[in-house]
Amino acid sequence: MLPNKKILLGVSGSIAAYKAAILVRSLVKAGAEVQVIMTSSAKTFITPLTLATLSKNPVLSAFSKDDDTGEWNNHVNLGLWADLMVIAPASAHTIAKLAHGICNDLLTATYLSARCPVYVAPAMDLDMYQHPTTQANIEKLRSYGNHIIDAAHGELASGLVGIGRMAEPEQIFQRISLHFTNNQALAGKKVLITAGPTYETIDPVRYISNASTGKMGYAIAQRMAEMGAEVVLVSGPTGLHIHHPGIELLRVRSAQQMYEACMQYFPDCHIAVMAAAVSDYTPQHPSDQKIKKIADEINLRLIKTKDIAASLGKIKKSSQFIVGFALETQNEEKNAIEKLHGKNLDLIVLNSLNDQGAGFAYDTNKVKIISRADNHIQEFSLKTKQEVAQDIIDAIITHLHE
Repeated sequence: MLPNKKILLGVSGSIAAYKAAILVRSLVKAGAEVQVIMTSSAKTFITPLTLATLSKNPVLSAFSKDDDTGEWNNHVNLGLWADLMVIAPASAHTIAKLAHGICNDLLTATYLSARCPVYVAPAMDLDMYQHPTTQANIEKLRSYGNHIIDAAHGELASGLVGIGRMAEPEQIFQRISLHFTNNQALAGKKVLITAGPTYETIDPVRYISNASTGKMGYAIAQRMAEMGAEVVLVSGPTGLHIHHPGIELLRVRSAQQMYEACMQYFPDCHIAVMAAAVSDYTPQHPSDQKIKKIADEINLRLIKTKDIAASLGKIKKSSQFIVGFALETQNEEKNAIEKLHGKNLDLIVLNSLNDQGAGFAYDTNKVKIISRADNHIQEFSLKTKQEVAQDIIDAIITHLHE
C-alpha cells in the first residue's frame, strides 16, 4: 500500500507515545521507510530501542550525532527526504511550538524544514485540549495547510471522559494511506457547499436564527479542498475561518442571499453539499428602525424562505450530485427519506437531536447517510466532525463511481 514511501514520524511527550509502536509497525509492514524523531520527553514514555527495532532505522532525537566528530542530524535533509511527515502523538507543548515557529529541538526544526505534507495528531487531557489556547494553536496549524487528525472521544489517562485521546494508530495509518491513494480523488471537481445559520432580520438589532455553528460544512469544505476539489463555500454568519487555496469563501447573512449565491454557482458545479441550517421563515416586513418595547405583545408575521436544496434539485442535471442534510427529532428516517426524494437529492445526511453529542454546537456528530438509489441507510458511530466529513465524502465518491 505504501511501497517506498518515506515517512517521518515525530513522537512527542504524551502517554499516547506507546501507540507509536503500532503505527510504525503498520507503516513498515505496508512497505514504507520510516524515520522516527523523538523529543527528549517522549523517551520517558517509550524507548528509542523499541521504535528503532520496529522501524529498522536509528531513532533520532538530538542535533548532534557524534560530539567527537561533529557529525549532526541534518534537519534540512530530513525535511527534504520525506514524502510525508506525521507527528503522533502531538502534545499541547509541541503543538504550541509548531504553531509559533519555535524550533528548539530536532523535531520542531525538521517540521519547519519539511516541504512535504504534515499531519498532526493531538493527544492530551480533556481540559488541555479544550483550552482556547490549544484550540487556537490547532486552528493556526490548520490555516498553515497542515492536516489535523482530530483527537478522539473516550477515556483519558486522567480518568476523565471526553475529547483528547490520540486517534488510534489504525485511523492514522488509514489517513496516511488515503493521502497517497485517494488524495486527489476530487481533482477537477467543482463543489458548492453551504454552511452555518442564516440571520433573518426583524429590525436593525434583532433577527431570527438557529444554533448552527457551521463546523460541519467547514469541515467538509476543508477536506474536499485537500482532496483536490475546487470549492465554493457559501457561509452564513459564523465565527469560523478557513484558509485553503482551493476554497472560495462567500459570506452571506440571510436565506435569500444564500439562495442567490447558490443559484449563481450551482450550474457550474459537479457536487453540491447543503450543510447550512437555513431559516425556514423570515419576517415579512422587517422594520427599518429598532422596535421599541412599548406594547405587552408584538405580532410578527413570518413568510417561508425559498427552499435552496429543493430549488437546486429542480434544475439539477444528470451529471450533478446533491447532498442534503436533515436534523430531526421524531420519525427521523421517514422524514429524511421524504426530503431525499421530495427535493430530488442523491444522498441525505441525517442527524438526530436525540443522540448525545450530535447536532449543533458540538465538535462531534453521529449521522446516518441515506442513498436515493435504494433508500439504503448507512449508520455511523459518534465521531469528530472532521471524521464525519470524511465519511460523507467517501459516500459521495462511492456513488459517483457506481
